[in-house]
Amino acid sequence: TEMQAIIRSGGFTTAFPESVQQAAQELYEKKEQIFADALEDPKRKDFRGVTTMTIDPHDAKDFDDALSIQTLPNGNVEVGIHIADVSHYVRTGEPLNEEAVERGTSVYLVDRVIPMLPEVLSNDLCSLRPNEDRLAFSAVFELDSDAQVQNEWYGQTVIHSDKRFSYEDAQTVIDKQSGDYLLELNQLMSLSRILRKRRQTNGAIAFEQPEVKFELDENGTPIRAYTKVRTETMMMIEDFMLLANREVATFINKKAKEENKELTFIYRIHDAPNPDKIEELATFAHALGYEFETKKGMVEAKALNNLMKEVAGKPEENLINTAAIRSMSKAVYSTKNIGHFGLAFKYYTHFTSPIRRYPDLMAHRMLRKHLDGEAIGPKESAKYEFIATQSSEKEGEAVSAERDSIKFKQVEYMLNKGGQEFDGVITGVTDWGIYVQEQGSLAEGMVRLATIKGDYFEHEPSKYRIKGQKTGQTYRLGDPVRVKLTRADKDERQLDFELVTTQAE
Repeated sequence: TEMQAIIRSGGFTTAFPESVQQAAQELYEKKEQIFADALEDPKRKDFRGVTTMTIDPHDAKDFDDALSIQTLPNGNVEVGIHIADVSHYVRTGEPLNEEAVERGTSVYLVDRVIPMLPEVLSNDLCSLRPNEDRLAFSAVFELDSDAQVQNEWYGQTVIHSDKRFSYEDAQTVIDKQSGDYLLELNQLMSLSRILRKRRQTNGAIAFEQPEVKFELDENGTPIRAYTKVRTETMMMIEDFMLLANREVATFINKKAKEENKELTFIYRIHDAPNPDKIEELATFAHALGYEFETKKGMVEAKALNNLMKEVAGKPEENLINTAAIRSMSKAVYSTKNIGHFGLAFKYYTHFTSPIRRYPDLMAHRMLRKHLDGEAIGPKESAKYEFIATQSSEKEGEAVSAERDSIKFKQVEYMLNKGGQEFDGVITGVTDWGIYVQEQGSLAEGMVRLATIKGDYFEHEPSKYRIKGQKTGQTYRLGDPVRVKLTRADKDERQLDFELVTTQAE
């Protein structure tokens, strides 16, 4: 009931209209013919002979992206970033497309996914499943030993994924240096490390926030909460997706300059942070004893990265990362490019997840038009900008619902743990109490000042702490504490803790 309420309050619907289901089913029934016709297209390249693999979470059902790799005669490596060719199946003006525009994105709640496209498309027809021929839209790069792009090609392809790896499986092959496709995985990993390092050198901000995951029983009740481990293979896939997203957007801009005209495209843009928020972050960092340079609210990405490095591994790491993320502008979609501050990219788009994000599907269509030399008129451009704005709003609603579902499951996980003790860290200080985040499930609860025994505590806002009048004992933001759970309220989604150990500054 709670999850249904979250779904309803976000305005999401799980079921698809009859006309949409029917359209998806018809595509599925005609899949052999659609595929055969696609192969006749002289523009579509055949990559079925090139080693290709997908690397995804172990529980993934839709495979948006695959990587192909081969060494060229000149010693360079060709990496193909193959993305599900959703635009070949979902056409503008048809019920499937209209529904996808309306949804804008798939929504990932703890215990379910509300997909943007019907399952027959997202988990089957469009999904780049192993050992099956599939249609893709690809960005293919010739990379030298320094991971610099020497040549590029964009267009539709047909691929055949030889292997489906989970992140953990691929990581094991690399760690043990034995297993399927070891050579290819090693090549991809070494190139991705160079790409990552260069990005960071150029000022990309490396935000690392822990993400809580739940193991659910057959009724959807959480029986285990744990922090998701970020494997290097996960970062490797990210590196190649970022490469494709950046290069596609850069290609459009190069083309526009060559042709000396505006070419409408959809960008993922990220403005520089609000100066007031940066000054707040600086005050906050200084109060916790960290150096953080700003110039009248202006900040260099380097200063942010140095701060992230300094707090790495400290109890307050998550706190400062969260505060830094809150000081950032929101990334949005637009046909007007201003660059991406967080990634330090001049041009950036979303091209790599059209099964679950509508703007990526738009990027595919627009790229195809530009490759074919088709003009996008003012009326069509205005429509694209409208959909970009709407997609940004839908994304915000989806993120909010995802957070609500996590918060609900965190409280549900704690329901039968009254009286148990936990390690936590202080994440907030107010006039009435301190907020503590439990380290296992990352659930946050309140320790009321009135429940802290042996002293009367007062809030000192400028020092982000509370202080005992008699003892001078202080509890400050970022301090590790031991707490006992005294109340878990599922309806209010609230937890109450009591302090078990005291820790003087």
